[in-house]
Amino acid sequence: MFEEKRSRFVLGWMTGASIVVIFILLQMTGNVLLISVAMQLVFYIVLPLWLCSYHLKKRGVKLRQVFFFRGTARWLLPVLGLTVLVLAFSMSIYWLLLRALMSVAPTAVEFALTPQQLPDALWYLVATGFILAVIAPIAEEFVFRGLLLTRLIATFGFWNGIGMSSLIFGIFHINFFGAFLFAVVASLLYLKTGNLLVPILLHIANNVVAMYQSFVNPSFPKWLMVTSIDDLYAKSLPNLMVLMISLAFLLFIIIQLARGAENKIAEDHSLLK
Repeated sequence: MFEEKRSRFVLGWMTGASIVVIFILLQMTGNVLLISVAMQLVFYIVLPLWLCSYHLKKRGVKLRQVFFFRGTARWLLPVLGLTVLVLAFSMSIYWLLLRALMSVAPTAVEFALTPQQLPDALWYLVATGFILAVIAPIAEEFVFRGLLLTRLIATFGFWNGIGMSSLIFGIFHINFFGAFLFAVVASLLYLKTGNLLVPILLHIANNVVAMYQSFVNPSFPKWLMVTSIDDLYAKSLPNLMVLMISLAFLLFIIIQLARGAENKIAEDHSLLK
């Protein structure tokens, strides 16, 4: 046991030292885009991998117990439907938030609607897009659902754990309300299936569309997306209708997913170890 802890300690220090050396070398190149990609990789791969592997080993849970392909195929269509609903809710609630802020902080709203200049380097856009659309969802689901959610449920109970983990997830995202509801759905998907791959697929599908909107077509879908101050008022009716309809469907789905999920995790102790 002592030798095992000592090995992990040495490995941890070696990994940390290697990261520092790599960043020093990158700083010497003066390539800001390369440094940015390296930081993203450290944040979304190195740190989550170290954190999750440590806690899985500590809990005595094997990876195949919480991440597997068996039975995932039947969730593909529901995941696609949930992606549409979550994105529709996120876009419409973002419109409502900007409308509310317009009367108290118009400068902030104008800044939020101003398109951000993207770098001309194609390799950077491809690398960043892949990291945010694929790697980030995997890392975030392991950390927020596989690790944080289970710990909070074990400590504070079913709904309190879901609410607290979703709140923390929302704080790390610009569209807080959209991210919060997404986290609730993702949490229930994991608790219902016992498989992190299902919320990972939902997260990837959501982020792929978000990357398309950011890098390719910022006005997609044109009839709903708000890209200017005028759109806040001109697109009020479609956004309000989409908000009410998507919220109603999502609340119904949340109730359906929650049925039996609490009993399932009580029986499957590997989720809450």
